[in-house]
Amino acid sequence: MALPPLATEADLAAAGATATGPAAALALRRASARVRRYTRQTITLVENETVVLKGGGRILALPERPLLVDAQHPLVVTELSGMTGIELVCVEGRDFTRLGAELTRGEPWYQPTRLMGWPWNRPTGVWAPQVRALYSHGYAEIPDDIVDVVLDLAVLNLSNPENLRSEAIDDYQRTFASETIGGATLSQEHKDALRPYRRAAFTVAPS
Repeated sequence: MALPPLATEADLAAAGATATGPAAALALRRASARVRRYTRQTITLVENETVVLKGGGRILALPERPLLVDAQHPLVVTELSGMTGIELVCVEGRDFTRLGAELTRGEPWYQPTRLMGWPWNRPTGVWAPQVRALYSHGYAEIPDDIVDVVLDLAVLNLSNPENLRSEAIDDYQRTFASETIGGATLSQEHKDALRPYRRAAFTVAPS
């Protein structure tokens, strides 16, 4: 499913762009894609997504931020036991603690048995090798600094839609900024603004 742009055509018009319709929509999609690729985040709100993560450590980092946890958006974390097919639903405050997008496994409150499918020598306080998480993440309202970057990129895209280095009309010649050739790219200033939203890359198994 296509993700929505991180800014609207109304925002783009307010930023001074005169393009409308397909050209404006394309510029916003391209700019949003570049921001998402750099931050490695969806950013827009995604409700009740399921991912399977590699465990085996004390801290389990959920890939998308920020988390949204409330009555309508539960956080359900399940340890997978592999070949036995037995699953253990972990309870926040009992089996793990949550700080931001990091879930820290606590010492088990129960006495492990073979009926639970875990090896006798499984380390305590460590997540199972695979963990399934159902959670909601992202922003219902996109932060202003992200919107600013998207609009800046979109305006650059619209300023040179044909990817020209320069153009001449009669005695007038115009040279385009290098950032607009081949599609607007993130400047260092853009990257600095987006850095708080960026996460380190790691692999998530499909659910």
